[in-house]
Amino acid sequence: MEARMKHPAFVLDGALAALQAVGKTYLSAGVSRELLEITNLRASQINGCAVCVEMHSQALKKAGETDEKIWAVASWREAPYFSEAERAALRLSEEMTRLADAGDVTDETWAEVEKHFDERQRAALVMSLSMINVWNRLNATTRQPSGQKWG
Repeated sequence: MEARMKHPAFVLDGALAALQAVGKTYLSAGVSRELLEITNLRASQINGCAVCVEMHSQALKKAGETDEKIWAVASWREAPYFSEAERAALRLSEEMTRLADAGDVTDETWAEVEKHFDERQRAALVMSLSMINVWNRLNATTRQPSGQKWG
């Protein structure tokens, strides 16, 4: 597949730096990098963003996650590899990514997230999931192919 255009973040002056700056804000909030990668991978699977599925799978592998756990992200409900906190974050990932389908993040999901994460961590999860959905939409809309090297 060939991209429809050069990536928009590289076309508009300052766009890439702004997106990356937002990304740095939630990395020090106490949510593990691995959990952020897992939730980003799940959102990217839902959105069909091949670039991000590849990128977050590779990041998880590099961080030491097992192949079995990475492969099971799409079927996390049936897989034994995830903690209760990870399951709460994955539910949040799915509901935030599917707002058009579900209409809201349910109170049940939010209560489960509150059990496992403090306010800064919840803010980090919400920001991270919001940003991955931005990246997914940029990549999918412009048909950015996986396997390319940026930077």
